[in-house]
Amino acid sequence: MTQPHISPYGSWTSPITADLIVAGTIGLGGIVLDGEDVYWIEGRPAEAGRNVIVRRTPDGKITDVTPSPFNVRTRVHEYGGGAFTVTDGTIYFSNFADQRLYQQTPNSEPQPLTPAGDWRYADGVIDSQRERLICVREDHTGEGHEPVNALVSINLKNSEDIQILASG
Repeated sequence: MTQPHISPYGSWTSPITADLIVAGTIGLGGIVLDGEDVYWIEGRPAEAGRNVIVRRTPDGKITDVTPSPFNVRTRVHEYGGGAFTVTDGTIYFSNFADQRLYQQTPNSEPQPLTPAGDWRYADGVIDSQRERLICVREDHTGEGHEPVNALVSINLKNSEDIQILASG
């Protein structure tokens, strides 16, 4: 029989770790409806905390939409915001690694929609009539200044056409 190890108050090491507690826990959030399909984000501790867009079709089939290594998460306002939206099966999402917006049509790989740079995007909505995505953009290009927040319009036919609708 092993002898118990006596440690001073507060200095013993617990065999129960935070990683052990959350290892099998999947976080759910960011629900979006598109026609009869339901989309959401799953936070997966087993994949280093990667956030994945998942879709459920009316027949009950559940599939991952965003492939690895994409991590659907934004750092707008540091804590994030709405990281994706969907319209007619096309997904628009913010990738955590580079904070760019990506467009992913059904059965295809994600393609960058916005240029690389010191911008972050969140809370996108589609304006189908004008073929544009409207979202919050946080601009970190100014040296030594606070980021500038703006509501921007991104032309879906020419993503280089980004218009500021309001800023503050």
